[in-house]
Amino acid sequence: MDALLQFMLSGVTVGAVYALVALGFTIIYNASDVVNFAQGEFVMLGGMITVFTYQAGLPLPLAAVLAIAITSLVGVALNKLALEPARGAPVVSLIIITIGASIFIRGAAQLIFDKQLHRFPSFSGDAPIHIFGATLVPQSLWVIGGAVFVFIGLWLFFTRTLTGKAVLATANNRLAAQLVGINTGWVMTLSFALSAAIGALAGVLVTPITLVGYDVGVGLALKGFAAAMLGGMGNPKGALVGGISLGLLEALTAGYLSSQYKDAVAFIVILAVLFVMPQGLFGKSTTERV
Repeated sequence: MDALLQFMLSGVTVGAVYALVALGFTIIYNASDVVNFAQGEFVMLGGMITVFTYQAGLPLPLAAVLAIAITSLVGVALNKLALEPARGAPVVSLIIITIGASIFIRGAAQLIFDKQLHRFPSFSGDAPIHIFGATLVPQSLWVIGGAVFVFIGLWLFFTRTLTGKAVLATANNRLAAQLVGINTGWVMTLSFALSAAIGALAGVLVTPITLVGYDVGVGLALKGFAAAMLGGMGNPKGALVGGISLGLLEALTAGYLSSQYKDAVAFIVILAVLFVMPQGLFGKSTTERV
């Protein structure tokens, strides 16, 4: 029983990171119907920039805020320089552009930073918290709390604010949104900035636990995408539930089968969703008249 609880606590912590990445996917998808596979690189940048600015002498909170701000600017640059000029292209072409951007950001990070793994001190120390025979590091609470906070913020943003509803309107029909006075270009810029900031926040929160390197974004993007698909692409609630569920599945697979199979869980989830439940847990089924 102690082992099961330990696996579940670990799974929820990792799943919260996946949920944050999936929430970033959700914002971009809601604004443009594009799946942004550079989302994992935003997580990497958040962690790496925090590490190096902290090592340069900045206080950790200021280093974290600076990392989130810089990563947001990278997200805006991705939209302005890569996606906006190709706005009329098919969605598949835009997705390929995000994959290319991911490769470019990863290569630039390798040159600007280094190839080593890094971490910085935990926010609340490293003394473990004991829960019914299992242990939890205090930083895990920051990760879980961060995911819940972002989820609540996004839910309120999309359902209670005019700006959030403008994002949804832009995704539903860009031309109609323009005709009713919505500045769709500004909506896209805001969406990419917000998505990049959430990714960077995930990197800041998880780096003291898992370490960060220039190449960690690829795996995080894949697993965040799997979580978003499992919950229902474009649904913030689905992103949270999908991320936690994927983290639990990985932890239980590693604990009761083998850690060699842990990374395969994301692929299995993607295939299962595509074949059995394409709309995900909370996605809406759609029909198209032809």
